[in-house]
Amino acid sequence: MLLFLEAIKPGEIILILAVVLLLFGGKKIPELMKGLGQGIKEFKDASKGTSDKDNAGKDADETKGQIK
Repeated sequence: MLLFLEAIKPGEIILILAVVLLLFGGKKIPELMKGLGQGIKEFKDASKGTSDKDNAGKDADETKGQIK
């Protein structure tokens, strides 16, 4: 599946990184990486949050009918 990664040589990686640096500039790259990291974090939180909220809602429904 990721066999194309084996075909990329170190020189080609350096060339790709140089092109990205020229296109976006040195100041913009950290901002892009920060935004990407926040997006991944929000996605993970949202995927965990939905299951937590679903379980919390089920627990509340189950205890609603019980008399203490």
